[in-house]
Amino acid sequence: MRVFGSLRVPGDKSISHRALIFGALSEGETRVTDILQSADVHSTAGVLRALGVDVPPLSADFVMRGVGRRGLRRPSVDLDCGNSGTTTRLMAGVVAACPAPMRATFVGDASLSRRPMRRIARPLEAMGARVELPPHGGLPMNIHGAALRSVEWNSEVASAQVKSAVLLAALVSGVPARVIEPTRSRDHTERMLMARGARIEVSDTGVSLEGPSELTAMDAAVPGDPSSAAFFAALAALADSGQIRLERVCINETREGFLVCLRAMGATVIEEDRRLEGGEWVADVVVQAGGLRATTLTAAQVPAMVDEIPMLACLATRAEGETVITGAGELRVKESDRIAAVVANLRAIGADAEELHDGMRIRGSDAPLSGRVVTHGDHRLAMAFGILGAARGNSIEVDDRGCVAVSYPQFWTDLANAHTE
Repeated sequence: MRVFGSLRVPGDKSISHRALIFGALSEGETRVTDILQSADVHSTAGVLRALGVDVPPLSADFVMRGVGRRGLRRPSVDLDCGNSGTTTRLMAGVVAACPAPMRATFVGDASLSRRPMRRIARPLEAMGARVELPPHGGLPMNIHGAALRSVEWNSEVASAQVKSAVLLAALVSGVPARVIEPTRSRDHTERMLMARGARIEVSDTGVSLEGPSELTAMDAAVPGDPSSAAFFAALAALADSGQIRLERVCINETREGFLVCLRAMGATVIEEDRRLEGGEWVADVVVQAGGLRATTLTAAQVPAMVDEIPMLACLATRAEGETVITGAGELRVKESDRIAAVVANLRAIGADAEELHDGMRIRGSDAPLSGRVVTHGDHRLAMAFGILGAARGNSIEVDDRGCVAVSYPQFWTDLANAHTE
């Protein structure tokens, strides 16, 4: 297989969600360019509209007018978050901080409804909000807003969504908050809040919001999503020859874990024209074909590449030696149980893989892989096995190709254009 050409992957999903939310909570107009137009981001736009924000149809370039941190209204319909955990958890923090008569019910699809929400309910309740969950701890979730109090929250897991829910609740209520994490999670919320005038302090152990703060409207140019770019970086690393240039990718240090891992496995990864845009580091990433060796991934490395682990597991089937992934128990509560699903699918196509309680073990070989993959509607699994299926000698069928619309609607087209046998 030979790879070639340049590619601009869709806008970063995490930054796209936050561009809409912070635009809504700012006073004045925000121009948003290159936003990810995926199902998850449309869910955030829909929730904001239901709360009274004038969000125009999403496009490559649009302007929205914020209502400020006190301008949201009680919705007359349930807040439908689709498949988006980010929409649910971040907007839960916002809604919880809006005083009575604010009350909202968060709903989602079957997959999202099973995902854990107690992790955000607990800190929001500690701040004074009332949160009602069904016995299984997922959706539907009822939130009664209140005038919240300050909090110092020790998060049991490194979760940008939990951290962001607390910071947003504190921002809207105008109270101080501090979140302490076991390891550092994605920091887009802190960067974007700081750029818009919020008083944020970041340390090695946590982040603090020194409230109250009013957000200043600021244009947002969304860079390419590193989690989406990871698939094509992997494609280049699997190739026999050639290279792929991925243009204007976000290389925030809390998101670079997959590229770091690729280098450790022996791939050639070059960052060109590194620059700072809107508080985020951006670069063109060039990945060249080359042989791969096995690696070890531990808990400290997981937060910086948690979404890319299915792709890493697929890469490991072609790497020399045994790859071991541990400390990744969070994967069991994603869109699917990604540990069980990835290992089952690897075995189904003939790979040597073993499930661990918090990760997996994969032994690489050069034997052809073939068979049908069951994605459980999980976009990351569909794309990871799609990339593995493009490697020379493999023949892999993905059962639900359409589920990639959650984060990368044009994935299959870009894959067809990026490689040749």
